[in-house]
Amino acid sequence: MIEDTSWLSGMRREYTQVKGLTEEDLAADWVTQFARWLADAVAAELPEPNAMVVGTADSEGRPSARTVLLKGYDERGLVFYTNYESRKGNESRVNPYASLVFPWFPMHRQVVVAGSVAPVDRAETEAYFATRPRDAQLGAWASPQSRVVADRAALDESLRATGERFPDEVPPPPHWGGLRVTPHTVEFWQGRTGRLHDRLRYRRTDEGVWMIERLAP
Repeated sequence: MIEDTSWLSGMRREYTQVKGLTEEDLAADWVTQFARWLADAVAAELPEPNAMVVGTADSEGRPSARTVLLKGYDERGLVFYTNYESRKGNESRVNPYASLVFPWFPMHRQVVVAGSVAPVDRAETEAYFATRPRDAQLGAWASPQSRVVADRAALDESLRATGERFPDEVPPPPHWGGLRVTPHTVEFWQGRTGRLHDRLRYRRTDEGVWMIERLAP
């Protein structure tokens, strides 16, 4: 029998942010504004400020989500790395759209990105892979991400065998690489009292022009 969960209805935190978010506060472009807020999150020493929830969907529109780390961004979009044969890799291929959420709760902020997704070029993947610790490089080969494995011992054995296979330099696996989400919209959300939060969104029009619009909370 499920225990009483009525206590959840009263669980809330009031966002007592004195200064909200106005159109005048925003940078002219989403990249500059994102850089500002990310820098604020880093300065506030939030745990893993580059962590983001990535939402994808399969060919029938059934969604899935998981947390990954942002590894780069510029005017072209935001980049993370994964096994292309994982669930998110497969879904990104058959339904090339994704949403990203940066949940900076202690600052009463979040950023929500929606857009198209595509692999980065191989040279970019190779450059990033070379910066990863050896254990992480080996793990990219050893783990059949998102697939069923017999037990932890099987995974550990795969890692051991991979270490023997690559005693020195570890090349990036052909099935592993970066995915870039090119934004169609980027929303900056600032918590306010009474749940009347500020939501300001950069949206790219069909003509390729970015506009800023306010959304009701």
